[in-house]
Amino acid sequence: MTHALRVHPRDPARIRLVQITDTHIACDPGPTVFEGVDTAATLAAVLDAVDAQPERPDCVVLTGDLVDIPIPEAYARLLALLRDRNCPVVCLAGNHDDPVMMARLMNAGAVSTSRIMDFGSWRVLMLNDWLAGSDRGRFSPEELAFAGSELSAAGETPVLICLHHQPVPVGSPWMDAMGLDNGPELLNVTDAYNNVRGMVWGHIHQEFSMERNGIPLLGTPSTCVQFAPGSGEYAVDPLAPGFRVLELLPGGALCTRVVRI
Repeated sequence: MTHALRVHPRDPARIRLVQITDTHIACDPGPTVFEGVDTAATLAAVLDAVDAQPERPDCVVLTGDLVDIPIPEAYARLLALLRDRNCPVVCLAGNHDDPVMMARLMNAGAVSTSRIMDFGSWRVLMLNDWLAGSDRGRFSPEELAFAGSELSAAGETPVLICLHHQPVPVGSPWMDAMGLDNGPELLNVTDAYNNVRGMVWGHIHQEFSMERNGIPLLGTPSTCVQFAPGSGEYAVDPLAPGFRVLELLPGGALCTRVVRI
Protein backbone atom coordinates (compact mmCIF):
# COMPACT_ATOMS: atom_id res chain seq x y z
CA MET A 1 0.00 0.00 0.00
CA THR A 2 1.30 3.45 -0.92
CA HIS A 3 0.91 6.04 1.82
CA ALA A 4 0.02 9.62 0.97
CA LEU A 5 2.14 12.55 2.05
CA ARG A 6 -0.31 14.81 3.88
CA VAL A 7 0.33 18.47 3.18
CA HIS A 8 -1.44 21.19 5.15
CA PRO A 9 -1.85 24.19 2.82
CA ARG A 10 -1.65 27.70 4.18
CA ASP A 11 -4.99 28.47 2.53
CA PRO A 12 -7.09 25.34 1.90
CA ALA A 13 -9.20 27.29 -0.62
CA ARG A 14 -6.13 28.14 -2.71
CA ILE A 15 -3.49 25.41 -2.75
CA ARG A 16 -0.29 26.61 -4.39
CA LEU A 17 2.19 24.30 -6.12
CA VAL A 18 5.38 25.08 -7.98
CA GLN A 19 6.58 22.68 -10.68
CA ILE A 20 10.30 22.59 -11.42
CA THR A 21 11.65 20.24 -14.04
CA ASP A 22 14.67 19.04 -16.01
CA THR A 23 17.29 20.47 -13.68
CA HIS A 24 20.08 18.26 -15.15
CA ILE A 25 22.43 18.74 -12.20
CA ALA A 26 25.99 17.57 -12.89
CA CYS A 27 28.35 15.94 -10.40
CA ASP A 28 30.85 18.83 -10.59
CA PRO A 29 30.33 22.59 -10.28
CA GLY A 30 30.65 24.97 -13.20
CA PRO A 31 29.68 24.78 -16.88
CA THR A 32 28.49 21.40 -18.19
CA VAL A 33 28.62 19.64 -21.53
CA PHE A 34 24.91 20.56 -21.83
CA GLU A 35 25.36 23.76 -23.88
CA GLY A 36 27.98 24.95 -21.41
CA VAL A 37 25.36 25.85 -18.80
CA ASP A 38 26.02 25.75 -15.07
CA THR A 39 22.81 23.89 -14.27
CA ALA A 40 23.20 24.19 -10.50
CA ALA A 41 23.49 27.97 -10.86
CA THR A 42 20.38 28.20 -13.03
CA LEU A 43 18.43 26.04 -10.57
CA ALA A 44 19.59 28.26 -7.71
CA ALA A 45 18.34 31.29 -9.68
CA VAL A 46 14.98 29.59 -10.24
CA LEU A 47 14.68 28.80 -6.52
CA ASP A 48 15.45 32.45 -5.75
CA ALA A 49 12.66 33.46 -8.15
CA VAL A 50 10.27 31.04 -6.44
CA ASP A 51 11.15 32.62 -3.09
CA ALA A 52 10.54 36.09 -4.56
CA GLN A 53 6.96 35.25 -5.51
CA PRO A 54 4.28 37.09 -3.51
CA GLU A 55 3.12 33.84 -1.90
CA ARG A 56 5.14 30.83 -0.86
CA PRO A 57 4.20 27.45 -2.36
CA ASP A 58 2.64 24.72 -0.26
CA CYS A 59 4.68 22.14 -2.16
CA VAL A 60 7.30 21.96 -4.92
CA VAL A 61 7.23 19.08 -7.41
CA LEU A 62 10.25 18.13 -9.53
CA THR A 63 9.15 16.20 -12.60
CA GLY A 64 12.25 14.37 -13.73
CA ASP A 65 15.70 14.60 -15.27
CA LEU A 66 16.89 15.83 -11.91
CA VAL A 67 20.50 15.01 -12.77
CA ASP A 68 22.29 14.72 -16.09
CA ILE A 69 24.10 11.48 -15.24
CA PRO A 70 22.66 9.44 -12.35
CA ILE A 71 25.51 9.17 -9.88
CA PRO A 72 25.42 9.83 -6.12
CA GLU A 73 27.53 12.99 -6.34
CA ALA A 74 25.01 14.66 -8.66
CA TYR A 75 22.06 13.79 -6.43
CA ALA A 76 24.01 15.05 -3.40
CA ARG A 77 24.50 18.44 -5.10
CA LEU A 78 20.80 18.61 -5.91
CA LEU A 79 19.76 17.58 -2.40
CA ALA A 80 21.96 20.33 -0.93
CA LEU A 81 19.92 22.90 -2.87
CA LEU A 82 16.55 21.47 -1.83
CA ARG A 83 16.64 19.78 1.55
CA ASP A 84 16.19 22.94 3.64
CA ARG A 85 13.24 24.34 1.68
CA ASN A 86 10.32 25.60 3.81
CA CYS A 87 7.78 23.29 2.16
CA PRO A 88 7.73 19.68 0.96
CA VAL A 89 9.73 18.96 -2.21
CA VAL A 90 8.60 15.83 -4.07
CA CYS A 91 10.77 14.28 -6.79
CA LEU A 92 9.89 12.10 -9.77
CA ALA A 93 12.34 10.25 -12.04
CA GLY A 94 12.98 11.15 -15.67
CA ASN A 95 14.92 9.28 -18.32
CA HIS A 96 18.24 10.75 -17.07
CA ASP A 97 17.57 9.49 -13.54
CA ASP A 98 17.91 6.24 -11.61
CA PRO A 99 14.71 5.65 -9.59
CA VAL A 100 16.39 3.18 -7.21
CA MET A 101 19.22 5.61 -6.48
CA MET A 102 16.69 8.43 -6.04
CA ALA A 103 14.71 6.38 -3.52
CA ARG A 104 17.91 5.83 -1.56
CA LEU A 105 19.31 9.36 -1.72
CA MET A 106 16.42 11.78 -2.27
CA ASN A 107 14.46 11.23 0.94
CA ALA A 108 15.97 13.67 3.42
CA GLY A 109 14.95 16.96 4.98
CA ALA A 110 12.11 18.53 3.01
CA VAL A 111 12.76 16.21 0.05
CA SER A 112 10.99 12.93 -0.74
CA THR A 113 10.02 10.61 -3.55
CA SER A 114 6.42 10.33 -2.35
CA ARG A 115 3.93 9.05 -4.91
CA ILE A 116 0.77 10.69 -3.52
CA MET A 117 0.20 14.11 -1.94
CA ASP A 118 -3.03 14.72 -0.08
CA PHE A 119 -3.96 18.38 0.40
CA GLY A 120 -7.41 17.66 1.78
CA SER A 121 -9.45 19.18 -1.03
CA TRP A 122 -7.03 18.01 -3.79
CA ARG A 123 -4.79 15.02 -4.44
CA VAL A 124 -1.61 14.94 -6.55
CA LEU A 125 -0.32 11.72 -8.12
CA MET A 126 3.31 11.32 -9.20
CA LEU A 127 3.34 8.68 -11.95
CA ASN A 128 6.53 6.86 -12.92
CA ASP A 129 7.06 6.46 -16.70
CA TRP A 130 10.79 5.66 -16.43
CA LEU A 131 11.96 3.08 -19.00
CA ALA A 132 15.37 1.51 -18.44
CA GLY A 133 17.94 2.30 -21.13
CA SER A 134 15.68 4.61 -23.12
CA ASP A 135 15.04 8.31 -23.61
CA ARG A 136 11.39 7.40 -24.15
CA GLY A 137 8.89 6.79 -21.38
CA ARG A 138 6.46 3.95 -20.80
CA PHE A 139 3.98 3.08 -18.08
CA SER A 140 4.20 -0.50 -16.92
CA PRO A 141 0.92 -2.41 -16.49
CA GLU A 142 1.48 -2.13 -12.73
CA GLU A 143 1.85 1.66 -12.93
CA LEU A 144 -1.33 2.00 -15.00
CA ALA A 145 -3.11 -0.17 -12.45
CA PHE A 146 -1.72 2.05 -9.65
CA ALA A 147 -3.07 5.14 -11.45
CA GLY A 148 -6.50 3.60 -11.85
CA SER A 149 -6.61 2.37 -8.26
CA GLU A 150 -5.64 5.77 -6.84
CA LEU A 151 -8.08 7.65 -9.07
CA SER A 152 -10.82 5.31 -7.90
CA ALA A 153 -9.81 5.74 -4.26
CA ALA A 154 -9.84 9.54 -4.62
CA GLY A 155 -13.58 9.47 -5.30
CA GLU A 156 -14.83 13.00 -5.96
CA THR A 157 -11.56 14.63 -4.82
CA PRO A 158 -9.96 16.54 -7.73
CA VAL A 159 -6.66 15.03 -8.89
CA LEU A 160 -3.60 16.57 -10.57
CA ILE A 161 -1.34 14.06 -12.35
CA CYS A 162 2.42 14.67 -12.64
CA LEU A 163 4.66 12.66 -14.97
CA HIS A 164 7.91 13.17 -16.88
CA HIS A 165 7.26 12.37 -20.56
CA GLN A 166 4.62 14.07 -22.67
CA PRO A 167 1.52 11.86 -23.12
CA VAL A 168 0.46 13.72 -26.29
CA PRO A 169 2.49 15.07 -29.24
CA VAL A 170 3.79 18.60 -28.70
CA GLY A 171 4.63 19.37 -32.34
CA SER A 172 8.42 18.90 -32.18
CA PRO A 173 9.11 15.73 -34.23
CA TRP A 174 12.49 14.94 -32.67
CA MET A 175 11.12 15.42 -29.17
CA ASP A 176 7.87 13.55 -29.88
CA ALA A 177 10.03 10.60 -30.96
CA MET A 178 11.14 10.51 -27.30
CA GLY A 179 7.68 10.85 -25.77
CA LEU A 180 5.51 8.45 -23.82
CA ASP A 181 5.17 5.11 -25.62
CA ASN A 182 1.71 4.39 -24.27
CA GLY A 183 0.18 7.81 -23.78
CA PRO A 184 -3.19 6.64 -25.14
CA GLU A 185 -3.29 3.92 -22.48
CA LEU A 186 -2.80 6.52 -19.75
CA LEU A 187 -5.53 8.67 -21.25
CA ASN A 188 -7.84 5.66 -21.39
CA VAL A 189 -7.30 5.21 -17.65
CA THR A 190 -7.89 8.87 -16.82
CA ASP A 191 -10.96 9.01 -19.11
CA ALA A 192 -12.59 6.36 -16.93
CA TYR A 193 -12.76 8.80 -13.98
CA ASN A 194 -14.29 12.25 -13.62
CA ASN A 195 -11.85 13.56 -11.01
CA VAL A 196 -8.73 14.29 -13.13
CA ARG A 197 -8.44 18.07 -13.36
CA GLY A 198 -5.01 18.49 -14.93
CA MET A 199 -1.82 16.80 -16.11
CA VAL A 200 1.67 18.33 -15.99
CA TRP A 201 5.02 17.06 -17.25
CA GLY A 202 8.59 18.01 -18.05
CA HIS A 203 11.02 16.45 -20.58
CA ILE A 204 10.23 18.84 -23.46
CA HIS A 205 12.17 21.87 -22.11
CA GLN A 206 9.49 24.27 -23.37
CA GLU A 207 6.10 25.64 -22.44
CA PHE A 208 3.12 23.73 -23.84
CA SER A 209 -0.59 23.77 -23.16
CA MET A 210 -3.69 22.24 -24.65
CA GLU A 211 -7.07 21.04 -23.45
CA ARG A 212 -8.45 17.57 -23.92
CA ASN A 213 -12.05 16.95 -22.84
CA GLY A 214 -11.81 20.17 -20.86
CA ILE A 215 -8.71 19.00 -18.95
CA PRO A 216 -5.53 21.12 -19.21
CA LEU A 217 -2.44 19.22 -20.40
CA LEU A 218 0.70 21.21 -19.56
CA GLY A 219 4.40 21.02 -20.38
CA THR A 220 6.86 23.18 -18.46
CA PRO A 221 10.20 24.83 -19.30
CA SER A 222 13.45 23.51 -17.90
CA THR A 223 15.43 25.24 -15.20
CA CYS A 224 18.41 25.19 -17.58
CA VAL A 225 18.48 24.82 -21.40
CA GLN A 226 15.29 25.44 -23.44
CA PHE A 227 14.32 23.58 -26.64
CA ALA A 228 12.82 25.41 -29.60
CA PRO A 229 9.09 24.62 -30.02
CA GLY A 230 8.04 23.13 -33.35
CA SER A 231 11.57 22.12 -34.32
CA GLY A 232 12.11 19.05 -36.48
CA GLU A 233 15.48 18.39 -34.86
CA TYR A 234 17.41 19.40 -31.76
CA ALA A 235 17.46 23.20 -31.50
CA VAL A 236 18.03 25.47 -28.51
CA ASP A 237 15.60 28.27 -27.69
CA PRO A 238 17.15 31.44 -26.19
CA LEU A 239 14.25 31.87 -23.75
CA ALA A 240 15.21 32.01 -20.09
CA PRO A 241 14.76 29.13 -17.65
CA GLY A 242 11.46 28.97 -15.84
CA PHE A 243 9.01 27.16 -13.61
CA ARG A 244 5.25 26.69 -13.40
CA VAL A 245 2.92 27.95 -10.68
CA LEU A 246 -0.28 25.96 -10.18
CA GLU A 247 -3.17 27.10 -8.01
CA LEU A 248 -5.61 24.34 -7.08
CA LEU A 249 -8.98 25.86 -6.27
CA PRO A 250 -12.21 24.54 -4.72
CA GLY A 251 -14.36 22.37 -6.94
CA GLY A 252 -11.47 21.27 -9.13
CA ALA A 253 -10.64 24.57 -10.86
CA LEU A 254 -6.99 25.00 -11.79
CA CYS A 255 -5.12 28.23 -12.56
CA THR A 256 -1.58 28.16 -13.87
CA ARG A 257 1.16 30.29 -15.35
CA VAL A 258 4.81 29.94 -16.34
CA VAL A 259 7.35 32.28 -14.74
CA ARG A 260 10.68 32.96 -16.47
CA ILE A 261 13.69 34.15 -14.51
